[in-house]
Amino acid sequence: MRPFRDEVIRLCTIPGVDRVTAWGLLAEIGLNMNQFPSSGHLASWACLCPGSFEERRETAERQDAQGQGLAPPLSVQAAWAISMMKNNYLSALYRRIAARRGAQRAVMAVAHALLEIAYHMLKRKEDYRELGADHFDRIDVNRIRRSLVQSAGTPGPQSDLGATRSDCLKVFS
Repeated sequence: MRPFRDEVIRLCTIPGVDRVTAWGLLAEIGLNMNQFPSSGHLASWACLCPGSFEERRETAERQDAQGQGLAPPLSVQAAWAISMMKNNYLSALYRRIAARRGAQRAVMAVAHALLEIAYHMLKRKEDYRELGADHFDRIDVNRIRRSLVQSAGTPGPQSDLGATRSDCLKVFS
């Protein structure tokens, strides 16, 4: 792997990706990202795309679309490692999806995002840029403000503080 030292070091900057994972990903997907028209095509090739399987379908149908080589298990293993981390974008993505959809789906979504990040890093020859754990909070500040105002105005165990909804709106304006 000496000829690919720069790419391995670059991939190791992604949270959850260690040297062995980077070696496996490079061995499976290669360095030529021009063979995939987009990052979505790479994720689809690795069978890490969201599926439209319904509950009533047979498990045999699901087993027909197995992933290519080591790319899926390596990225899923890295996603499980990310699920235990804190204070980075991918762990925030995991927590955000796991709260709504469950841990398994969140891990698959993080593995998908991880492959997309690796695709762009290898194609553009750029290092990983951490967006931060508060990335999703910074996207829509007004949504968070509305959510806090709504939860402050609803009756609950601490509603006897005497603050009305209009008082809360004054604080946030």
